[in-house]
Amino acid sequence: MSFRVLAALLGALLLMPAGPAPAQQAKAKGDPLSLAYNVKPWTGDLDGMIKRRQVRVLVPYNRTLYFLDKGGAQRGIIADMMTAFENDLNAQLKNRNIRVHVVLLPTSRERLIPDLLAGKGDLIAANLTVTPERAKSVDFSAPLASGVPEVVVASPGAPELKSLDDLSGQEVFLNPVSSYYGSVKKLNEDLQARGLKPVIIRDAPGNFETDDILEMANADLVKYTVADRYLANFWKQIFLELRVYENLQIDTGSDIAFAFRKDSPKFAAVLNPFMEKHRVGTSFGNQQLTKYLKSVKWVKAAADPGEIDKFHRLSEFFHRYGDQYGIDWLLMVAQGYQESRLDQQAKSSVGAIGVMQIMPATGKDLKVGDIRVEEANIHAGVKYIRFMIDQYYARESMTDLNKGLFAFAAYNAGPARIGQLRKEAASKGLDPNVWFDNVERVAAQRIGRETVQYVSNIYKYYIAYSLIRAQGAQAAN
Repeated sequence: MSFRVLAALLGALLLMPAGPAPAQQAKAKGDPLSLAYNVKPWTGDLDGMIKRRQVRVLVPYNRTLYFLDKGGAQRGIIADMMTAFENDLNAQLKNRNIRVHVVLLPTSRERLIPDLLAGKGDLIAANLTVTPERAKSVDFSAPLASGVPEVVVASPGAPELKSLDDLSGQEVFLNPVSSYYGSVKKLNEDLQARGLKPVIIRDAPGNFETDDILEMANADLVKYTVADRYLANFWKQIFLELRVYENLQIDTGSDIAFAFRKDSPKFAAVLNPFMEKHRVGTSFGNQQLTKYLKSVKWVKAAADPGEIDKFHRLSEFFHRYGDQYGIDWLLMVAQGYQESRLDQQAKSSVGAIGVMQIMPATGKDLKVGDIRVEEANIHAGVKYIRFMIDQYYARESMTDLNKGLFAFAAYNAGPARIGQLRKEAASKGLDPNVWFDNVERVAAQRIGRETVQYVSNIYKYYIAYSLIRAQGAQAAN
């Protein structure tokens, strides 16, 4: 991926997850995934960090800011940025026999500020917009980007907007912990004060980053969302179908910065100069974004009119067998789209056929009829996932959604392999019963991104189809 030149690229750097670079892995006892590494609650300023010889950095885990490649190498823009911060910090220490290590601790976005305040980290390295509400509980570094407007972004199929008033009554898809959420609520207050319908806010799952939502908008899975302008323009270079309304600003300009605990003047004194040297527009950010933005994959247009026709035509079969086998039928539609784009004529290079890409031998064993016929093929796919759940996850303390996600991962990578990854996740303090942000990390490290991307795409399609269904129910009322 590439930014529209370099300034925006560095902006994306701040908006994506981070993690310790390879040099830091050894410092973390060779265990970059472990949540148990030095996370005992502690609060204090830089002198205490130096005494403890570590700065704990909380980061959201995602495919660009912080992620693990096959083999366990920690990658991402923030990973490299924090390596540079570690070197900068240690160069300033008077005692050359002491070295302070910067340790990156991935956590969910909704936990970033609570974990910082609870003493589970010393710095939040994420795309945090400086807001009055957040400033009540944390201090912010020198801005990584200043005066950043929040703008409306639309899918290629969304109705044209002339002004913010045109959003009245429209649906906007947002992560509820983002600053965008509060900005749209303020817009709603203005709209309602003028007798207009409010914007309908649809909550994105908490693990969705801004790039995830923009990816969905690019594929017409959601119609409207909001993003920082420089971030929207960056992703526009990758997701070419996005329409960025630079003139429709939900918020006219805020700062983006890292956050740390209040009453930490010594830490601020070393952090702020570093941020000034690595802010938007510097050569560092340009280099890192060029380095990392080549691996993004995007979802296909699962919600264009032709695909929606398939969805409605096949939904009867998915609904029937989803009910019969106790699986959310929309989740199975999502897998069908990932496998074949809901195309019964699809055939893989190894001989798998139909909507659910069933091997003929498997179809025969499942005893559902001729899998060359759509209904039987869908029946086979749902029945097989039910078998996977019953065989490997029925007795596990998982949500129904996670049972489905693990079954998909096992379908893609093999149940024995996923079983090994779950055990490893548990040994590292991760939850072996949760796919996203937990076993997902180990999968990325051990077997690469294919399975991670496979499950992620299915989940995005699932969210998209859920939105379509909700819109249909709303229209019926």
